[in-house]
Amino acid sequence: MPADPATCPDTASAVIETVSAWFEENARDLPWRRSDCSPWGVLVSEFMLQQTPVARVLEPWRRWLDRWPTPGALAAEPAGEAIRAWGRLGYPRRALRLHAAAVAIEERHEGEVPSDIADLLALPGVGDYTAAAVASFAFGQAHPVLDTNIRRVLARAFTGLQFPAPAPTAAERRLAAALVPAGGAATWAAGSMELGALICTAVNPTCGACPIAGHCAWFAAGRPAHDGPPRRGQAYAGTDRQVRGLLLQVLREAEQAVPAGRLETVWPEATQRERALAGLVADGLVVEVAEGYALPR
Repeated sequence: MPADPATCPDTASAVIETVSAWFEENARDLPWRRSDCSPWGVLVSEFMLQQTPVARVLEPWRRWLDRWPTPGALAAEPAGEAIRAWGRLGYPRRALRLHAAAVAIEERHEGEVPSDIADLLALPGVGDYTAAAVASFAFGQAHPVLDTNIRRVLARAFTGLQFPAPAPTAAERRLAAALVPAGGAATWAAGSMELGALICTAVNPTCGACPIAGHCAWFAAGRPAHDGPPRRGQAYAGTDRQVRGLLLQVLREAEQAVPAGRLETVWPEATQRERALAGLVADGLVVEVAEGYALPR
């Protein structure tokens, strides 16, 4: 039966304590988790980790912090440099928003990442998850943190479902809030995230190694298969997103503006190429100049 934290507080407490203890023993040594990592380092990691695996983020994160160790250092450079440094991490609008967040931090908060959740939410590119994650991991505050991995752990452990809904529901948010412990909230958030990333994975979860298998409603029910809307992976090859990435790669690698004719060689289908380029311009990732196209200054 699904476990309601309100009616089964002992189960909820056991899950929180077990996951937290497991995390203390099994957490990956990630640089943004270390005690000497600044709130800015945590914020950068959260931007980079959106829809991107940890393994792809480690080196870009280190290079970014080496170059821009503070929000002010990034804010002092053009937005185009952030896009250039973003490289092949994907979803480059994140770089533009991170630059805008750095500018806002410099202008509104004297160059220090704010700890107040409302101030974090007011930063460009910061939504509910990122604000809660930074407040929790950088400042040790108690907030419900809901990323993809945590949502999957909570869905299985407490509702008996293989997968959560496509977007967080009001019921999920209430559940997450009810589970925030009075002490060690950041450890619980990081631990449930790590459990979802390493054990309670979307494909082939290793329930035999799961520390909370004995408390998991989905496992107790025999791991019933997902019966909701089909879960579709994101296509990439041949999409506008691929074309945007190819165009942006040419501009990132160029020190000067790129003539329009050079971009015409990137993708053979003119309609799709022009649509992708127009989208980059509309998103502020590319600017049209007299010589052709360039990253924003």
